[in-house]
Amino acid sequence: MDTLLLKPWTPSSWQALPALQQPSYRDPQALEAAVAALGRLPPIVVSWEVDALKTQLAEAQRGQRFILQGGDCAESFEDCMSEPVVRRLKILLQMSLVLLHGLKVPITRIGRMAGQYAKPRSADTETRDGVTLPCYRGDLVNRPGFTFEERDPDPTLLLRGYERAALTLNFVRSLVDGGFADLHHPEYWDLDFFGHSPNVDAYRGIVDSIGDSLHFLEAITGKGVDDSYRAAFYASHEGLVLHYEQAQTRHIARRNAWYNLSTHMPWIGLRTAQLDGAHVEYFRGIANPIGVKVGAAMDDAWLQELVQVLNPHHEPGRLTLIHRFGADHIADKLPRMVDAVRRTGVPVLWVADPMHGNTETTAQGYKTRRFDKVLREVEQAFQVHEECGSRLGGVHLELTGEDVTECTGGARNLSDEDLSRAYRSTVDPRLNAEQALEVALLVARHQARGRRSAKR
Repeated sequence: MDTLLLKPWTPSSWQALPALQQPSYRDPQALEAAVAALGRLPPIVVSWEVDALKTQLAEAQRGQRFILQGGDCAESFEDCMSEPVVRRLKILLQMSLVLLHGLKVPITRIGRMAGQYAKPRSADTETRDGVTLPCYRGDLVNRPGFTFEERDPDPTLLLRGYERAALTLNFVRSLVDGGFADLHHPEYWDLDFFGHSPNVDAYRGIVDSIGDSLHFLEAITGKGVDDSYRAAFYASHEGLVLHYEQAQTRHIARRNAWYNLSTHMPWIGLRTAQLDGAHVEYFRGIANPIGVKVGAAMDDAWLQELVQVLNPHHEPGRLTLIHRFGADHIADKLPRMVDAVRRTGVPVLWVADPMHGNTETTAQGYKTRRFDKVLREVEQAFQVHEECGSRLGGVHLELTGEDVTECTGGARNLSDEDLSRAYRSTVDPRLNAEQALEVALLVARHQARGRRSAKR
């Protein structure tokens, strides 16, 4: 580890190391031109927003805040329209309202959006009817249609991704600044199809309770509660395509540090977390709070060296470990991981990803996730951390505000046969808005029960 830390770092030093899950561009000069053009464009986020998020993540480590990180498995350029963005923001606001009511701590909302345009793949190629082409790696890299022209990695898509990310985040900021996230009016967040849900009464009860509490507090103090009018919102994405991340990495003189200003919080996926790999090299040099997906494939030595390389100064809020095991394995695997990290002395924030370890394929060929397993993994995550003397500080979910049928179960008990009705994801299955809100309700109830038990 000491040798790694002594190596000089630059935004491009990753290029000297093995880089997994990267597109194979046929024209190096076109790639160089696209990266140079991207590097001249204004940043999508600013450094003080990044620092503010890091402060909030440090608070979550101390149990003073809870993190809700959620959004699409992979964004589409075509979905850069007002209604899909509004629906995603709505469901995250609804969930945070439920969590705020149940957990009694501030909620930080981090969207998997405004940059989640690339996805790792298990194979480099795909074969159909005897024809083999590069696999679809997300709109940042190539196109989903099955022709050579569509699947050929196109460096100009890096610029298109920047444009779509900037448009998305600017629209979200306008909504938030304009009062869309005002806790005095959560009725604005209702989703059209949610009225039939068996959880609708519970949600409306929470809305009324928070509204009554705000009005009471403002009545007795004679002034408004400032934080209730504008909810901060942060963006995150997997920092997978390193040329894209490098191009938006800037040196901030007042901090004497390098920031990735394409997003507030990039993360490293489980498939690219190799200690001698390009992704760890790039991430160790940026000042952003960063996440790492971790799972059963990591042994103690790998995990321990990883956290020390990525957070060598033991900075609170710097490093989030997003664990993904699956409901059948978390109870056996997570305690060892918590103990291994504790022995390093490196502070981390633990967040549960109950989605990826529970992915399966139906007989009809649909990738799906069983809602009961998602819930079971979240519940076990709280329990295991408590038993280990640790703390679960957040959840990380793939979800959408749309009325999709991609995960089975939930309040409407979707079956395998229901998946074909509205299966729209091109990559991984997502919770629909109803299922996502149900997760938030159950997390809030779990914590409320825990507080009542502690008082007895």
